Amino acid sequence: MIRFAHTEYLYLLLLIPVFIGIYAAWSIWRKNALKRFGDYEVIKKLMPSQSKSKALVKFIILMLAYTFFIVGIADPQVGSRLEKVKREGIDIYIALDVSNSMLAEDIKPNRLERAKMAISNLVDKLQGDRIGIIVFAGHAYKQLPLTTDYNAAKLFLSAVDTKTVPTQGTAIGEAINMAASSFGDSKNNKAIIIITDGENHEDNPVKAAEEAAKKGIKVFTIGMGLPDGAPIPVYDRNGNRIGFKKDKHGKTVITKLDEDMLRQIAAAGNGSYVRASNASTGLSKILDDINKIQKQEIETRQFTDYEDRFQIFIAIALGLLLLELLISDRKSKLSEKFDFFGTEK
Repeated sequence: MIRFAHTEYLYLLLLIPVFIGIYAAWSIWRKNALKRFGDYEVIKKLMPSQSKSKALVKFIILMLAYTFFIVGIADPQVGSRLEKVKREGIDIYIALDVSNSMLAEDIKPNRLERAKMAISNLVDKLQGDRIGIIVFAGHAYKQLPLTTDYNAAKLFLSAVDTKTVPTQGTAIGEAINMAASSFGDSKNNKAIIIITDGENHEDNPVKAAEEAAKKGIKVFTIGMGLPDGAPIPVYDRNGNRIGFKKDKHGKTVITKLDEDMLRQIAAAGNGSYVRASNASTGLSKILDDINKIQKQEIETRQFTDYEDRFQIFIAIALGLLLLELLISDRKSKLSEKFDFFGTEK
């Protein structure tokens, strides 16, 4: 297992194409400058000791040295010991609604951002449980499979927005079915948390919850939004609000929380329903209910010890720099004794 302690430095490798472009431009400029003095072939014969190939070799060595140096400061680390760690927990899939109605601002700053913050806080409270993320709108997509890597879960969560799913809608049933099938052959107790405003128009989520319950999977629901509803903001490409979504008659569309639907889903899935508000998202209550589920022992493998390997790459980089300094820009005396191209008469 290899990882980098400071991955941000690896972006410096993107400068290599820039350096190559600068070198190519310099070579063309140098050649054109020599041509201004007269016939280029004649000028080359007047400078027999100049080596074009050595300049290229020195540049390649410098680029290699730069690459090894950047990799070195990024601090590659190797997992030196694989250890089996036994934990107690359950498997949880969070299905997050990313339809445009989740941009409504009756829950501040908006329904989606508040849900993401709540999920992030939930991840911080997990201990030994495996978590996965599914996003849905018109269709459902698995964003993250079950994992105990909570940092990875928060990283994937941060990238979620209403553009994650290209098809608009609210396919809650499809999300439940995908989560239920994604548990695979896991023997652990399982739970699905649906976070949505409940405006389902695509399928039958209550039936999907019933099917999940038959498999021993509990389905919990959290309603994001207020019963009075709110308009759906519309933004331009630069992220500036340009108005609110309107129907075909020109009236502003109001998106309202469908609590009845979410209560039915939770009841069918042997779970519970909580409505979010500006004071609380309800995830703490759901987590308390989930913690009542009997947790089973989970065996995971982890690389527990990592050893730094930056020294090797820095040493190679220094060695290449030393080699570059030792290579002369001029042709060697040995090469001058031979006329490889038959130019001598």
